[in-house]
This record gives sequence, C-alpha cells and structure tokens, in this order.
Amino acid sequence: MSLALTDQDKLTLRTAAYGAVTLLAAADAAGSPHKAATAGSIALTSATGPLGHVLAEKSKVTSLDGKSVAAIADHVLPALTASMILLTKQDPAEADKFRSAVLVAAEAAARAHKGEPGPTVAEMIRQITQALDAA
Repeated sequence: MSLALTDQDKLTLRTAAYGAVTLLAAADAAGSPHKAATAGSIALTSATGPLGHVLAEKSKVTSLDGKSVAAIADHVLPALTASMILLTKQDPAEADKFRSAVLVAAEAAARAHKGEPGPTVAEMIRQITQALDAA
C-alpha cells in the first residue's frame, strides 16, 4: 500500500520527527546539543521507503524555534501522535516504521555525548515514546 500524503501531512511528519530530535537537543543543553541534533538528524535522513523520502525533503519546519523546551513540546508531541494516527489509518506497517525511525533518531541523539543520558534526556525520550503510543 502506498501513502497518499498531502503537503500538510508531510509537514506534520517532518515536524514530529525532526521536532523529537530538537526536543532532545534542547533537553541536553548541559551536554552537547549540536552533536545530539546532528546525530538525530542523520538517523532520520537515513530512513528508507516512502517515509524516508518524506523525511529527506528539504523544507524548513518553522514551529521548532520555540523559546523554551515547553514551547517546542507544545508543537512536537501532538505532531507525533497525529503522525501515528495518520499513518496507522493509511498503512500500519509505515506507522511502525515511522515510530522506529523516530526512536532510533532519539537514541542517536541521546548517545551523542559521552556517558549515559541524564535524567532530563531520559524523561524527554519517555514523553516522545508516550506521544507515539498515544494513537
């Protein structure tokens, strides 16, 4: 089954995926946010299939420049849930691939610095996972 995605659907998917990486980078301000953002983004651009093409599209996601982690989360967490609902309706296998891609990117971002992720990063990963599973 192929995906029938509107431009708005694609923007929601990119907001969700790259927003999750942005949240982790912001939550890791004491560590290495640039390394976290780079590692997570590389993981997302490595996705394959129809979603890989959507995530690789060059377009600015404007809602990720909030002044606080809370402001970013207000856009990203609902976008994660909306993405899962959208994809599950069209192709449950693609929804699973999206969930996996986001969690791999989150793990890559969390491992971007030396040592174990701190409690702030671990909590952000929990919130991202919860938003993905809320669908």
